Amino acid sequence: MSITHQTLATNGIRMHVAEQGAGPLVLLCHGFPECWYSYRHQLPALAEAGYRAVAPDMRGYGDTERPAAIDQYTILHVVGDMVGLLDALGEEHAVIVGHDWGAPVAWHAALLRPDRFRAVVGLSVPHYGPAPKRPTASMPQTADALFYQLYFQSPGVAEADLERDVHETFRRVLFALSGDGPIDDSFLGSAPLESTFPTFDGMVPRQSGLVQNLPPPSALPAWLRALDIDIYSALYRRTGFSGGLNWYRNLDRNAELLAPYRGKTIDVPALFLAGDRDMVLRLPGVDRAVADMKKLVPHLQRTQLLAGCGHWAQQERPDEVNAALIEFLGTL
Repeated sequence: MSITHQTLATNGIRMHVAEQGAGPLVLLCHGFPECWYSYRHQLPALAEAGYRAVAPDMRGYGDTERPAAIDQYTILHVVGDMVGLLDALGEEHAVIVGHDWGAPVAWHAALLRPDRFRAVVGLSVPHYGPAPKRPTASMPQTADALFYQLYFQSPGVAEADLERDVHETFRRVLFALSGDGPIDDSFLGSAPLESTFPTFDGMVPRQSGLVQNLPPPSALPAWLRALDIDIYSALYRRTGFSGGLNWYRNLDRNAELLAPYRGKTIDVPALFLAGDRDMVLRLPGVDRAVADMKKLVPHLQRTQLLAGCGHWAQQERPDEVNAALIEFLGTL
């Protein structure tokens, strides 16, 4: 069995998907700034285990359509894409897996359509439930720096930064947020690593931007090949970053749209995986969200932290992630 590719109509857009295997459907949703390729290690493993694994380029990414209007990237649009994708694939149900921005898609797909998504796995980002107020209103900023999600809000600003040298953007982003990057280990009870670059704490200097303040790797870590960087950078030179950034530009709109679902629980089996060196776990409030997640996800089977792993769990620790996924699927 090899990976096949096709383009399908879903929710008013054309969506590119990569697929491998036959059996019960497992839908793999990527985050920012990625594409289907971030699940390159999961597609064959799931296929070999007897599942139909499908990894789309999400709305605005890769070879999937990129609507021009920012308001076409709300959580309801992207969950609608996944429901429509099941229809296009001829499937009634799926287990949905999401990493980074794909995790909120997966969590909310299970929240809104448990009749279609029979189980859910979140990678890196826990389920918070709908925000009680505008998320951007509580994001930190100073005279010199602002939280990266605020930095992403103004159209054109982050695009100019990330697209200045796309290859260098991916070298730095993939390394700096990985378990091999110079993350501050003090939150794990260890001494911070020595580095000429500050560890990324989610804040972006107003004057210099994001990319040049992320450390470049002196050598690529074992999990990341030069070919992988070439594949990502070739894709993003063609598409740009606006599609993915528009997801962040709907954070406040999402809070309004999801208001009717505040307090509603996710009532399907669930699993949460994250690297113990993932910078997401260091962001304000995330530790509490992880600790309290079973209140909103009562059928959460377990939370598993991968030792020494950073943000890109399914790429950094493919064997461990694959084993956890296949074990979880076997319980359903």
